Amino acid sequence: MEVTAELSYALDTFYFLVCGALVMWMAAGFAMLEAGLVRSKNTTEILTKNVVLFAVACTMYMIVGYDIMYGGGIFLDGLSGDGVTGAEEPATYAPSSDFFFQVVFVATAMSIVSGAVAERMKLFAFLIFAVVMTAFIYPMEGSWTWGGNDVFGLYNLGDLGFLDFAGSGIVHMAGAAAGVAGVLTIGARKGKYTAEGKVNAIPGANLPLATLGTFILWMGWFGFNGGSVLATASVESANAVAVVFLNTNAAAAGGCIAALLVAKFAFGKADLTMALNGCLAGLVAITAGPDTPTPLQATLFGALGGALVVASIVTLDKLKFDDPVGAISVHGVVGLLGLILVPFTNDGASMSGQLIGAATIFVWVFVVSMIVFKIIDMAIMKVRVSDEEEYEGSDLAECGMEAYPEFNTAR
Repeated sequence: MEVTAELSYALDTFYFLVCGALVMWMAAGFAMLEAGLVRSKNTTEILTKNVVLFAVACTMYMIVGYDIMYGGGIFLDGLSGDGVTGAEEPATYAPSSDFFFQVVFVATAMSIVSGAVAERMKLFAFLIFAVVMTAFIYPMEGSWTWGGNDVFGLYNLGDLGFLDFAGSGIVHMAGAAAGVAGVLTIGARKGKYTAEGKVNAIPGANLPLATLGTFILWMGWFGFNGGSVLATASVESANAVAVVFLNTNAAAAGGCIAALLVAKFAFGKADLTMALNGCLAGLVAITAGPDTPTPLQATLFGALGGALVVASIVTLDKLKFDDPVGAISVHGVVGLLGLILVPFTNDGASMSGQLIGAATIFVWVFVVSMIVFKIIDMAIMKVRVSDEEEYEGSDLAECGMEAYPEFNTAR
């Protein structure tokens, strides 16, 4: 390599690794957000889920997931050299850095499922599903989108005009689709809905923690979207990275403001949890195409996501669909919105291609996830905790310890 080429290789590799580390930090954001939005008696268990699912995702994606998605070879054989397995030209960055960047996306998708089924799913049933999700379900749909393969040999999403820059559909909607299957399998939390149709609010135990988690996710999203430029060592790529960072931040701000205003209008109060979900909704909305809108357009796209997420959370509650952290609304409903918005600023995407791509991702992940949940429930273990365990709390029932033992009034 010439000196200039070597420098570009080193810079792009370093950028990939830094962005991957930022996305990995999102795991802490999800853990804090979910721990803050569940009741205190379920905090230890939800934290355990988030730590272990990350470890499971990293291991299963290394063993088989990456091979399914990109053909990298089992145990990443061949990723230590200058070229990617199967690539026609040498990579412009270390191939192993690509794996590191991709694996944290897998963990992000699985984290979404954790929030949707919080407070009533058994820990080890969840982890068994995590193995299948990160080793097979996610990599398969990823192979049809970012991997460029035909969907069961029937059609190619890229040829249809499907674009998803950083994963509004591929990551976020996929995680939400698995979450929908999980919620339909295990049902609502006890006491959430009455026979008369009344919705009982179940407040989270630690809103400061949830707020911290949101800020961590906001910061990590710069790696999520910015890293998806895939380079930074040239003037063109550096400018692209700056645009993506700017639009990502603008969309989050727009989503937060819109969600707060809609909540104030609808409920008469400034609802912090809606504002937090509005931030995340704005981020999800821009993730499919942060490279082409103007900053004002990005702000408006984020605002649409923020307004939509409030309406979605309220609607799902009325339908008795119990999602403790609003994960389905934030990542699923707004993930679809993000895909739909791409053609408005990017001529390379078509509305039909976006809709077909969204349907492909959702149907695949939802159907296979539902099958897996049912198999676990019928053949391995019940996926839902018992009524007694739910009343006692998953911390003691599943983990044998409490997150806040000094506040236990029973002693």
